[in-house]
Amino acid sequence: MPKLLIVDDDEMIRYTLQEICEYAEFESIAAENGRQALQRFRQETFDMVLVDYYMPEMDGLETVQAIRRLNETIPIIVLTVDERQETVSRFFAAGATDFALKPVRAPDLISRMQINLKLSKLKQQQMEKQREVMVTKGISENTLQIIVQFLKEQTQPVAIEVITDAVGLAYPTVHRYIAFLLEEGLVRSLSNYRKIGRPKNQYIWCEK
Repeated sequence: MPKLLIVDDDEMIRYTLQEICEYAEFESIAAENGRQALQRFRQETFDMVLVDYYMPEMDGLETVQAIRRLNETIPIIVLTVDERQETVSRFFAAGATDFALKPVRAPDLISRMQINLKLSKLKQQQMEKQREVMVTKGISENTLQIIVQFLKEQTQPVAIEVITDAVGLAYPTVHRYIAFLLEEGLVRSLSNYRKIGRPKNQYIWCEK
């Protein structure tokens, strides 16, 4: 049974949302503000978060940002009466995955929750498959992250020699990781044509 964290400062709305979750056969835990929600989030495992926008102490935007720092993949649905594109854009930039307008309509919210849970499950399966591929090819997540972080910081294509000097890894190791990133479509290879000798490949981050 999926477990949801509900964050809303209005007691009646918390009650309504928990009733909707029970009807949809979801387990739910309610928190009355962002700080309380973060405490529960650190202590328990959840499959989704429903968070209100306007709350005292810590509003919905701050709560979404804080949750995203703790978990990069969990679906977060924002509940708000604010339909402005500016608000939507700010929440998406913070890490929200979907919106539901207040007053909440049960059929719409249940549909959104079910879709987001399915998408989250598919994403987790894809991530697991990628981890299996990485293990098969001898790719360490920690080492990969070091190389990825360096590439993301570059504004111009760089050669493997530049990467090896920057991250302190051997050329064959960096070459293997660059080959993996090329296969995943996360890095693009460009040829640097020099006046003398063969063109030299350089690489730049291009996350799909």
